[in-house]
Amino acid sequence: MSGGFLRPEAAATLRRWREPLIALAMIALGIWIAARPGPIVQGFGWVLAAVGAVALIPAIRRARFQASGEAPGIVQVDERRILYMGPTHGGAVALDELSQLSLRRLEDGRAAWVLVEGTTLLVIPTEARGAEALFDAFTALPGLSAQAILAARDMPQSGTTRLWTRHEHRALTP
Repeated sequence: MSGGFLRPEAAATLRRWREPLIALAMIALGIWIAARPGPIVQGFGWVLAAVGAVALIPAIRRARFQASGEAPGIVQVDERRILYMGPTHGGAVALDELSQLSLRRLEDGRAAWVLVEGTTLLVIPTEARGAEALFDAFTALPGLSAQAILAARDMPQSGTTRLWTRHEHRALTP
């Protein structure tokens, strides 16, 4: 027998949700330790449970955002620069120079991030390998919330949703 203990789909689901599961385990362990006698042990238990609770929300957001890697191309984020290498196109944009971020969903359900930097338009499939790194990059944009990103990604209807536009007040003199 050459397979593992779990079906590949189940193993992929566990890998996707491993961070939230670890945070939940930390909370459970912390509460269990806090139920033990002794104020120092109890204090350690409550601190462990609190750390698990603080880690749980971002872990759930990252798990919801994680890409399957089934779409073509590879995404890399390095030092506030997003690089997409696709089979027919690709490119790079700097987060500091990004002027607009949108999500485009096609009739067949496929979706892609549309990043605009000056005259450069970069289209990245949401399911490209490494696309989960975009979540942290996008939440670093001023005024863009994680909830807005996740809501747009989960929206089933087709069309383009503009999520963020840079609002800069340029100086009148150079």
